[in-house]
Amino acid sequence: MLLPPGQALALALVATLWGITGPFLRAAAGTEEPRGTGEPRGRGLRRLLAELRFLSLNCRYLVPFLLNQAGSLLFYLTLASAELSLAVPLCNSLALIVTLVTGKILGEDIGGKRAVAGMLLTILGVSLCLAAA
Repeated sequence: MLLPPGQALALALVATLWGITGPFLRAAAGTEEPRGTGEPRGRGLRRLLAELRFLSLNCRYLVPFLLNQAGSLLFYLTLASAELSLAVPLCNSLALIVTLVTGKILGEDIGGKRAVAGMLLTILGVSLCLAAA
């Protein structure tokens, strides 16, 4: 049984949203130190609140976060009609590939030949899942 085109498109969109936003979230979360913590690094409720405030007011973090959450909402809605044993591995594996490609475009070190081999094996595995469905 093949995936209906609407489900396949929705799952591909979920994987794309999850994959693209990951590197941007990583980059934005580590850009600056929140001000006004008053505590040493990694300690205290005051620091936690300062970090939450910093991230919630940081557009470089907030926009990818909201897009990522939109992907999660779409995934949840798609699971109502999609086959779970196909939707979950498809989204997660394709999101990994999109994350690696996006990271490479942004200049991250993705791991060289081993990462490319992993992506090819992932594509092969997704292809086998789709062929068996």
